[in-house]
Amino acid sequence: MGSVEENPEEFVVLVTGFAPFKSEYPVNPSWEIASRLPEYLPRPTTGSSSSSSTSTSLPRVRIVVYPEPVRVNYQTVRGLVPTLWSPNDKNNKTEPPPADTDAGRNFVPPAHIDLLLHIGMAGPRLHYALERVGRRDGYHLRDVDDQLLGDTATDRADPNWVWYGVPAALESDLNLDDVLQRWRAHTASTGSHDLRISVDAGRYLCDFIYTSSLAHLWKQGARRRVAFLHVPAAATPERVAVGQGLVVELIRSLVETEWAARQSLETRGDAAAAITATSTKESAAAHVPAAGADTVTGKWYRD
Repeated sequence: MGSVEENPEEFVVLVTGFAPFKSEYPVNPSWEIASRLPEYLPRPTTGSSSSSSTSTSLPRVRIVVYPEPVRVNYQTVRGLVPTLWSPNDKNNKTEPPPADTDAGRNFVPPAHIDLLLHIGMAGPRLHYALERVGRRDGYHLRDVDDQLLGDTATDRADPNWVWYGVPAALESDLNLDDVLQRWRAHTASTGSHDLRISVDAGRYLCDFIYTSSLAHLWKQGARRRVAFLHVPAAATPERVAVGQGLVVELIRSLVETEWAARQSLETRGDAAAAITATSTKESAAAHVPAAGADTVTGKWYRD
C-alpha cells in the first residue's frame, strides 16, 4: 500500500497492530484483527443498539491500517510513531525504522489523522481493555530483539531527549467513558463481551507505543486523539473474527464520541460568536471579549 488518497470530507482513522513476540503466542491477534478491518466503516448492523443518534450523522469514515505488523522493538516504535503523525516534519528527533515489507516501505500516512487506534495483545486474559494512561518510565523488560529501552534520568534532563519535558503519565483527550458506553451498546446484540477501561497498559511495547503517540501530540500542543486497545491472546479464526467485529464497533464508538465533541464545540463557538456580535452591535465601545473566547473556535481537532 502506497500513499493514501485524500478526501477532506472523510474522517480518517489510522490503525496499527503488533507482530508476534512470544514463543507461546506465535500469532499476534492484534495484527490479525487490524489487517482484516474494512477500508470504510460499515453501516450499523440490523439490531445493533446505539447510545446516541450521532451514528446516523457521521461523515464517511475511512480506516487506514498501517500495512505491516509493528515489530515489538523499542527503537522501531520510537522511530515509527512520529512518522505516522507528522510524516513531513523535519524536526523529528528519531529516525524512521526500516520497514520489513515493500508495503511498509512504500506506505505514506494520511496527511491528517482524525484518530489513531493502536491495538496490542494482553496475554491469556479474556477481556478487551481500552487503556486510559500511558507511562513515560519503568520499561525494564527486553524487547523481541533482547534490547532494553535504556532511557535514564540523565536522558530526561537533556533538552535533546525525544521526550524531554513530557509528563510521567499522559491520558488520551478522548472521552473513553463515553466511548465505552457506546461500544457496549453497539455490541450488546452480538453476545456477552467483557469490555472495560484499564489504567495499567503494562510498561512494555503496548504501553510504549501508546505513550509515544500521546507524547508526540503533547509536545505538539495538539489534541491527544489516540486510543489503545488490548485484546485477548487467542488467535483462532473464530476469536479473530469476534475481535474484528468488536474493533469495528469500537471504531464506530470512538468516531461517534469525537464527532459529538466536535459538534458540541462548534455549537458553543457559534453561540459565543452570536453573543459577541449582539454585544458589539449594541455597544461596540463597551464590548470586551470574554476571557478564553478564542478557544472555542472549533479548530482544536485539526491541530
